[in-house]
Amino acid sequence: MLLERRVAVTGVGLLTPVGIGTEPSWEAIRGGKSGVARITQFDPAAFSCQIAGEVKGFDPAQYIEKKEIKKMGRFIQFAIAASDFALSASGLKIIPENEERVGVYIGSGIGGFEVIEREHQTLLEHGPRRISPFFIPATIINLASGHVSIRSGAKGPNSATATACTTSAHSIGDSYRMIQRGDADAMICGGAEAAVTPMGIGGFAAMRALSTRNSEPERASRPWDKDRDGFVVGEGSGILVLEELESAKSRGARILAEIVGYGMSADAFHVTAPPESGEGGYRVMRNALRDAGIEPAQVQYINAHGTSTDLGDRAETLAIKRAFGDHAYKLAVSSTKSMTGHLLGGAGGIEAGITVLAILHQIAPPTINYETPDPDCDLDYIPDQARPMRIDYALSNSFGFGGTNGCLIFKRFQE
Repeated sequence: MLLERRVAVTGVGLLTPVGIGTEPSWEAIRGGKSGVARITQFDPAAFSCQIAGEVKGFDPAQYIEKKEIKKMGRFIQFAIAASDFALSASGLKIIPENEERVGVYIGSGIGGFEVIEREHQTLLEHGPRRISPFFIPATIINLASGHVSIRSGAKGPNSATATACTTSAHSIGDSYRMIQRGDADAMICGGAEAAVTPMGIGGFAAMRALSTRNSEPERASRPWDKDRDGFVVGEGSGILVLEELESAKSRGARILAEIVGYGMSADAFHVTAPPESGEGGYRVMRNALRDAGIEPAQVQYINAHGTSTDLGDRAETLAIKRAFGDHAYKLAVSSTKSMTGHLLGGAGGIEAGITVLAILHQIAPPTINYETPDPDCDLDYIPDQARPMRIDYALSNSFGFGGTNGCLIFKRFQE
């Protein structure tokens, strides 16, 4: 029997191209600050795209013992730091009495790309005996969840998913389900990505998916703008702490928001492109609204997938119009990827966290670089300036390669 237990968000942990920590990231997003700049992790001179949203000034030694750092890919390091931020914010203590009821579900779209590239070069130059014994555990996707579980002592459900750019949304949505049905009382969930590498940038550039606005990187990610020319790769991690509501209240936790709806769908159309009609995006939002038991008119804000690609932005706009009807023009819709770039498997975690903070502070973050409206994209995209407004319900959309879609609905908490 499915238990319809209410699920609260008690912690948000953000590690982003605009800030190390939740509050610095939120303040930068609220202020419309871009985190996109010329790539520093390798020399990008030979690449058509030379820009990315890098996490600047990150020192893993502040969060991880030095001897452990070499055992982890950068995405794992990001996940650990963001999980620390989220757990600290939640005040959740994992102790013998509850350790089996707390789980971890953190995914990644790509995993330890930089480790794979480095160790492959070692193989070519020095032979197989010089490959690091930490190579495999430093790269595989579920080791983000594994390390967070080991460090925190969480002995409940432990899993990971890899569904491209929908990874984090699925991780959070599946964790919501686990708490709803009683498999866990709390989940540490989200995603992490670190794909600003030669192969990562080179691969997406080869698909002609990336912006080449190299001379003005802070203006390169421009969702829905007529002059958009592709997305910008970002890196970082977004982690939420979800808890069964009564359990959270009993320990005096601060409730940031409730998660009340989760939808999934498949485009069944193309490996990388959505159908022009946005049909898969429409269905995932419809499914989430149905799951939440609310009407479209009850939603005030959408944190959109909004990657800054020509086809993707148009398809999402059409999907929103179909899902919300006339109410679509009353919605506030923004893409915070305009500031962070696209964090691939980590995107939905960061954007879910931003959506929760938007509800908590009753402020919708802006879309920056929206200067020349595309006539096919004609919704209210909150250009340039954050907007104080009433937000009772908000959606966070994520759409991934392979046509996999996820939608999360959060609600302002009221007794």
